[in-house]
Amino acid sequence: MENSKKNRPGWSSYLKWIWQNANYVLIFAVIFLVYLLINGQATNWAGITNIMRHSSVIGIVALAMGLIILIGDIDLSVGSSIALVGGFSVLIFNATGSVAITLAAGILGGAFTGLINGMLIGKVRMPAFIATLATMMMYRSISQYYLASSGVAMYKVDASSPGYDAFFKLGNGNIMTIPILTLVFLAMALMLIYINGSTKFGKTIYALGSNEKAARLAGINTEWLRVAVFVIAGALVGLAAVLFAAQNGTITPSSAGKNYELYAIAAVVIGGVSMLGGKGKIVGVIFGMLTFTIIDKIILSLGYNPLINDTIKGAILLMAILFQMFQKGGKPSR
Repeated sequence: MENSKKNRPGWSSYLKWIWQNANYVLIFAVIFLVYLLINGQATNWAGITNIMRHSSVIGIVALAMGLIILIGDIDLSVGSSIALVGGFSVLIFNATGSVAITLAAGILGGAFTGLINGMLIGKVRMPAFIATLATMMMYRSISQYYLASSGVAMYKVDASSPGYDAFFKLGNGNIMTIPILTLVFLAMALMLIYINGSTKFGKTIYALGSNEKAARLAGINTEWLRVAVFVIAGALVGLAAVLFAAQNGTITPSSAGKNYELYAIAAVVIGGVSMLGGKGKIVGVIFGMLTFTIIDKIILSLGYNPLINDTIKGAILLMAILFQMFQKGGKPSR
């Protein structure tokens, strides 16, 4: 009996295992504890649902970014896609009054922008940074140009539409006190967790991100796999664009989705996904996004000048990347 107790792992062993394999959970727990100490109201259900609501739209974008980073690429155009796809989704809703048609159009529109990125990167073989930097400028510019030619300031959801109440509820309503946005985010996360962890397609994503040459020799069509990942990611961003419009009621092309690509990358990195590709888990992106949202709320609770927010967030992101670099072997990896 005494020997069995001695051989039983203690709390330190469990914490060590979590730190090595799921450190994003501990990081989230520490940040959340700090938030509780600063703002006790965060302990009530309203405070928790507020965090979930504010994490959901950018969280879906972060899931898309996580897929792309897992194959060793990056997408700088996701924020501009929010403005472009979200804006045209509002026009479609105003014309049809149908939430279902608007959702379908947004997802297809996002998939199309992802297809453009995927073809440039997968088939034309452009570097992802350059290709998506170009489409980032193009997508936002197209949205701004079209809106300017219409002589209006923003894409505004028509409140007189017969489907307005349903559209508004999609972005701001609850089901059993849980925000609908959060339920959609969790559904997308669970779907990707299953795909990445339990399907052949998910295994090919990790294979491509780990070693493209080896993946090609193993018979994986790496070019079309990249295209497929960007299309899936684009569809997720398209969904996020419609939810953004439903939540806010408007899309302003100059500011909608601004810096979302940076926040999504930050959530992915804090969630333990390697920027080099091939390592990390989608579940980590969930914790990474929640952590990033709570950091934002901590900054607001402390009453700092909002102009310094991104400085603090950037410093935290740098620390997360440095942690990734030194976590294994005590030496930075390249």
